[in-house]
Amino acid sequence: MRLKVLFCLLPIFIASCTKEVTTKDSLLEHLPPNPALVLKITNLTNFKSELKNNSFLTIVEGFSNTKEVLDKINALDYLSTDQTCVLALYEVGKNNFDYILVAKNDSGLFNVDSVDNKKVETLTYQQTNLTKYTVDNQEVFSMRKNNAILMSSSMILMENIVRLSNNTPVDPNLERLYGASALDKSATFFINPIGNASLLSLKEENDKSKPFSSWISLDFSANSDEVNLNGVAMAPDSTKNFINLFKGTSPLTNKTPLYAPLSAQAILSYTFDDYQVFAENQNTYLDRVKKSDSLFNTVEEVGLIYMNNKKVVLLKSYGTESLYDYLDSRKTASQTYQGSEILELQDEKLVEMGFTPLVKNFESNYCTLLENSFIFSQDKEALQTIISSHKSSSSFDNDQVFQTAKASLASESSMLFVSNASGIDFFTEQHLSKEAFENIKDKDIKEQVFASQIVMDNGFGHFNILVSKIKKNQESSTVSPLFTLELNTDLATDPQFVKNHRTKEQEIVVQDQNNVLYLISANGKVLWTKQLEGRIQGNIQQVDIYKNGKLQMAFCTNDQFLVLDRNGEEVPPFKIDFEGGNLNPLAVFDYDGSRNYRFVVTQGRKVYMYNNQAKIVNGFTFKEATSNILDAPKHFRISNKDYLVFKQDNSTLRILHRVGSDRIKVSEKIDFSNNEVFLYKNKFSVTNKKGVLHQIDTNGKLTATNFNLNPDHGFYATSNTLVFMDDNILSIRGKKVELELGVYSKPKIFYIYDKIYVGVTDLQNYQVYLFDSQAEPIPNFPVFGSSIIDITDMDNDRKLELVAKDQDNSLIVYKIN
Repeated sequence: MRLKVLFCLLPIFIASCTKEVTTKDSLLEHLPPNPALVLKITNLTNFKSELKNNSFLTIVEGFSNTKEVLDKINALDYLSTDQTCVLALYEVGKNNFDYILVAKNDSGLFNVDSVDNKKVETLTYQQTNLTKYTVDNQEVFSMRKNNAILMSSSMILMENIVRLSNNTPVDPNLERLYGASALDKSATFFINPIGNASLLSLKEENDKSKPFSSWISLDFSANSDEVNLNGVAMAPDSTKNFINLFKGTSPLTNKTPLYAPLSAQAILSYTFDDYQVFAENQNTYLDRVKKSDSLFNTVEEVGLIYMNNKKVVLLKSYGTESLYDYLDSRKTASQTYQGSEILELQDEKLVEMGFTPLVKNFESNYCTLLENSFIFSQDKEALQTIISSHKSSSSFDNDQVFQTAKASLASESSMLFVSNASGIDFFTEQHLSKEAFENIKDKDIKEQVFASQIVMDNGFGHFNILVSKIKKNQESSTVSPLFTLELNTDLATDPQFVKNHRTKEQEIVVQDQNNVLYLISANGKVLWTKQLEGRIQGNIQQVDIYKNGKLQMAFCTNDQFLVLDRNGEEVPPFKIDFEGGNLNPLAVFDYDGSRNYRFVVTQGRKVYMYNNQAKIVNGFTFKEATSNILDAPKHFRISNKDYLVFKQDNSTLRILHRVGSDRIKVSEKIDFSNNEVFLYKNKFSVTNKKGVLHQIDTNGKLTATNFNLNPDHGFYATSNTLVFMDDNILSIRGKKVELELGVYSKPKIFYIYDKIYVGVTDLQNYQVYLFDSQAEPIPNFPVFGSSIIDITDMDNDRKLELVAKDQDNSLIVYKIN
């Protein structure tokens, strides 16, 4: 796996090593053998400037895994030259690196005359004179050799040079690359992937004998926002290098980004124009004799899509019939999702066996066919997310992360890797040392894109690396599925967001038909499940009973009033049973924001009000209504006065004081529609089954406005916004929008970041619509969904997420960018 890791994470490694160093014509012959890294600097002044002024390099220069060697190199700050010099790193003891600097002999090369904190000594080793400088507590050893000056942070390395005396042979691949490096760039990196696990901070792997390539040469350039490295990776025929898998093939345009969802963390794509040539190379690399499988003859791209710390594999084909027939004949089950068939496969190792080492540690349990590409996944939800993204044209190809990288890369690649910060976090945790992972995780690199590209040519690969600040998107908003999650059985309630008081982010709660309650994290992981005895009525309310910032979830089932803590455990004594059931949704009143809650449970005509200790509030006198109570009662506060509003099934609207006595008497009977009571324009507002809006002010004056709505109309209001849904006509503040014919949910208003959103769902055609307060559609809606929605900013990035029921047994979360 070392080979793939190097390709994906070299941008991070190079960045962390490029600190303000100073260093090296062919000066290579002065170096001892086996350097881990060689840096040829043709313009020291420009190189320093580029390093100092790049925003990303500033972020990562403190990585602890490279800080020790960078501190040593800092002693060369007093180096000054306008000629080429070379800096090489060597591992001197496990995980300890020292440098050797080689430059043309120049008396003014290293000038520390003006430094106060210094010490200069003369040493002798095997009749060779050396100078030892101690500058700012760092040691620098220096000696002259022929027409060159050599400097090092290690006396051991200097002793090696003295003992070698004669110039040492130079690796011909390194020498060839050194001579071909660009003269118009400030510096060029040369790295040999063989045996460099320590320098690259890689975890130890077993495939050391099969490196990514031979020597890699990378010309360096940077500005304030970008680091670019362009060069070649050598691939001699005599070695089993990873990039030789693509020898004799031509690169193609990478299509994987078109199928990856907008929310993907990273993509890794391999292309070849002749599968049979690739298969022969694969046999050579794996030291095996195996007849190539004609099943994959038409495959020309293998793509890996990383999302939610999982991977999905794509096989793009120019002829899908034979492979589809094979998969279809070996499926164990199938289902249709948004018009695409998902096959459940019996051969879970089909893809890995066919395309190792490109694909490793992957079970191809499920597959779908999108256009001419087969998408394989280990779980069904990942495929559902990809299908949903593809249907809504919200692909990674449209994301500014990919667009930023695309602008600096070739249009065709043999290998292509593009990642955002989340993807880099995932890769480093999987493949780098714990120390390296902690370094990267702790840095703010959210605004950066990371990309690597290989374009194969005769015997070598053109290598491009980019680390860039993501360019801002000037286009309209995008909407992309973050994830889908399949429950054990069908959903019984609409999913809703709840706050995690620890992280301050939002999570999702939903109940299934077996009365199991789920808490789901922001990345689609089920945190816990709890078996309840009944169905939750209405929404779950969050409360802070102990007034310590820790939130609980309060709700009624058909016959219980419950409060659960953050971990899904019951909070005693809040488990109260009600014989006969038939409870309405729970109402929670917090009169003055003091968290002295009043929990109101209604059952038929009965009214039970509890305090924070789950005790009945004796001062509340409204214990029983004259007829059955409809829905959860509502609490409104107007001019520091509290109003408790109850709907009764005898067409009576009761508006009460805190203590339960009548505050406003409503004499008129109202044949209530199936909608809540809202406070609109400081008036209690409710509709009847004939589409008449009834409003009562605080003086008891009643007005009626006939909107001629159907009996099953939807109604929602805030203090200044009135919304109706009547058949397929949506009305927002009097502005009407005609939607496609369908069966629509009630509308719902969301007020987030000083903006109003109005959501409504076509339950017949599974389409979610979203509008602003002026009845203008939010770009890229509708999207797929089959329930009333909930919207929030889950991760506090000021970009919204939307959750809805997906299929009968699954939910889907979208990100609105």
